[in-house]
Amino acid sequence: MAARRISSLLSRSLSVSSAFSLSLGKNFNRGKSIHRFSTAAAAVEELITPTVQINYTQLLINGQFVDAASGKTFPTFDPRTGEVIANVAEGDAEDINRAVSAARKAFDEGPWPRMSPYERSRILLRFADLAEKHNDELAALETWNNGKPYEQAAKAELPLFVRLFRYYAGWADKIHGLTVQADGPHHVQILHEPIGVAGQIIPWNFPLMMFAWKVGPALACGNTIVLKTAEQTPLTALFAAKLFHEAGLPPGVLNIVSGYGPTAGAALASHMDVDKIAFTGSTDTGKIVQELAAKSNLKPVTLELGGKSPFIVCEDADIDQAVELAHFALFFNQGQCCCAGSRTFVHESVYDEFIEKAKARALSRTVGDPFKKGIEQGPQIDPEQFAKVLRYIKSGVESNATLECGGGRIGSKGYFVQPTVFSNVQDDMLIAKDEIFGPVQSILKYKDLDEVIRRANSTRYGLAAGVFTKNINTANTLTRALRVGTVWVNCFDVFDAAIPFGGYKMSGVGREKGIYNLNNYLQVKAVITPLRNPAWL
Repeated sequence: MAARRISSLLSRSLSVSSAFSLSLGKNFNRGKSIHRFSTAAAAVEELITPTVQINYTQLLINGQFVDAASGKTFPTFDPRTGEVIANVAEGDAEDINRAVSAARKAFDEGPWPRMSPYERSRILLRFADLAEKHNDELAALETWNNGKPYEQAAKAELPLFVRLFRYYAGWADKIHGLTVQADGPHHVQILHEPIGVAGQIIPWNFPLMMFAWKVGPALACGNTIVLKTAEQTPLTALFAAKLFHEAGLPPGVLNIVSGYGPTAGAALASHMDVDKIAFTGSTDTGKIVQELAAKSNLKPVTLELGGKSPFIVCEDADIDQAVELAHFALFFNQGQCCCAGSRTFVHESVYDEFIEKAKARALSRTVGDPFKKGIEQGPQIDPEQFAKVLRYIKSGVESNATLECGGGRIGSKGYFVQPTVFSNVQDDMLIAKDEIFGPVQSILKYKDLDEVIRRANSTRYGLAAGVFTKNINTANTLTRALRVGTVWVNCFDVFDAAIPFGGYKMSGVGREKGIYNLNNYLQVKAVITPLRNPAWL
């Protein structure tokens, strides 16, 4: 499958959903939504029962599904209702020890790092084929456990999941070192070696995508893995790991431990026999992970953390298109996206028109059972995140921002939040400073480029930004001035497998995806040997 962006996949696949119609010049058809959110409560109550079977709820250690050493389990929930889907093995420090021991033995003694890169590539490709075959089951599990729209999971995220593994399968036999000219009579080789046992901790907002971002490059480089899933969303990683073993992955190469951060996560980050940690999650937790890694064996750490991304609408913008793209940038995935365009800066000359149209677009957003066709927004992940979003909405009202629409829950069960729009937002308000991680759009007014650059950069985060303009000079000025890892110009959330992703400042350390991600899982070794009477140097 050719590389493609998430937004174009969604545009092509979901014709009833205007939030995914992102290509410039396209008709957006905002009036064709099936429900205004204010009347969608009935749809939320009439839920579709998923048909997918839950077969894997144990830990995966050394190629076998096993119970936690303690025998404990914990419930995983359906965010549409708050009801239990299944009980999953609760891993803790002892289980991390078992998993690390298996990964260490697989690296030190097993076939995986000694296998030819071509053979490793073939296993990754077989896994991608199996994931593609089981697309609908994986998507259904992802939606059931996470609450994201099924059409988003099945038609956008799963194809990109498969593409990511095929991309890194292609890299497996193209990782090579260098020879370097020395000043004297020496032959110098630079070797790129697998780093060893990689500890990986993934979040709940994109469980399968983060699985691919972490596992794909680590395996392509010849490493072994202990991966801890988010306690809210353990199901799809276990299913995917089973498919990996069907594809021929040797035992102990990929180990999956479900559990909680303070127990399993902390044990993994501080383990003395783990050679590298990769973490995606909140900035506060990222600090803890980095500290634990430093206090143990000083293992290198890759962090992909929070954001408060500016989305800048310039005075020359086509307002209808800008409104639609800004809406997508914020509300995609229930607003639970680290790079969400959560500070919408709009030029004063078009501000009032933008506000009215942004409000209308939010009012037409379809909210309901994410298994239903045409639904744009499902529930928030859990009661804690649900309550957090509502607290920020209350804070916005108390700070005298103007609540244009939304502001409350939908339905009598589950964690559904009305799409919410605030205008007259000021930089010092919490809704303009903190990562809300929910469907809350904050719209700010600015006068000129110098002002918006200064304000956009006045944040502890630096993950991403969006720029909407017809002027190439304006675009060039902004892209070079914004202190962020990704700038999308007249688009947003373009996640091609080859494009690196990561942040400046407190949005993280290192890059995911693309060739840059390989460096996270490789050691560099210099080998120098003398040359006796060389014919040339």
